[in-house]
Amino acid sequence: MFVRNSVRCLQVSAASCRQSHPQGKHNVDLSGIFPPITTPFNADESIAFDKLASNMKAWEKIPFKGYVVQGSNGEYPLMTAEERVEMVRKVRELIPKDKLLIAGSSCESTRSTVELTNQMADAGADAVLVINPSYYKTSMTTAALKDHYERVAEGSKVPVILYNMPANTGIDLPANLVSNLAEHPNIVGIKDSGGDITKIARMVHDTKHLDFQIVAGSTGFLLPALLVGCVGGINGLANVLGDEVCRLHQLAMDQKYQEANELHLKLIAPNAVVTRELGVPAMKEAMDMVGLYGGPCRRPLQALSEPDRKHVREIFKTAGY
Repeated sequence: MFVRNSVRCLQVSAASCRQSHPQGKHNVDLSGIFPPITTPFNADESIAFDKLASNMKAWEKIPFKGYVVQGSNGEYPLMTAEERVEMVRKVRELIPKDKLLIAGSSCESTRSTVELTNQMADAGADAVLVINPSYYKTSMTTAALKDHYERVAEGSKVPVILYNMPANTGIDLPANLVSNLAEHPNIVGIKDSGGDITKIARMVHDTKHLDFQIVAGSTGFLLPALLVGCVGGINGLANVLGDEVCRLHQLAMDQKYQEANELHLKLIAPNAVVTRELGVPAMKEAMDMVGLYGGPCRRPLQALSEPDRKHVREIFKTAGY
């Protein structure tokens, strides 16, 4: 997957970027691994806060830098604003003060995003993760998106992290837009889930003079993203294989690239099945497999069929987990 002759050039670029920007604006340091945690539901689709507490207790044994609450894995589009804020409040109560809590505050309107952002800040969020509006897709021009993010950043009590997820939104934030937004004093970084390493490298290069951090949105390209200058990852697979994803990050930081690549290759199939292949239902099935609480999804998401459940288990078993 990697050309050996290019690794040294890449590691020099990545190392210089990390040394230039060891910590983000407003002391928000995104280096490390952050699981975008799932929302546990009871059979009646109410939030199972007791199961949240047991999951957090298990996750706290893993060297995560912090947590993302109400990201895509949290099923946030299927929840009320009140439920989303309450999840932030509960997680803040369950984790140490030195753990970074990032809350997904995205709404379709700019006004609602600002309001929810500040409610989440009051509930204990240290920063917010904001995906772009997408329902009126053809109207989401570069100018409209720039205006949206700048207004959210100006109105937010806490730092803002951009979130690029073209597979879900149908919009891929242009690299030049990200570079322009990186100039804003309250926009501290971006989670990029597009997976285009060339684009990620360009964003690293174009923002290297700024206090701006880029994190990989999937374990599937975490290692190459780190090699071109990303500082960490917000990775769904970390819900299930947190120790392994953290180890992959640490191996890259320690420049143990052969070991890192071997581990990366083992994680590709498990990551794919719980993300782009079968999504949140598979993520929750895998969590149940390893002794965490996954539980049901909220409708309209459906439980996995028995063949799909077996497929998830076989993928993890084949990978050695």
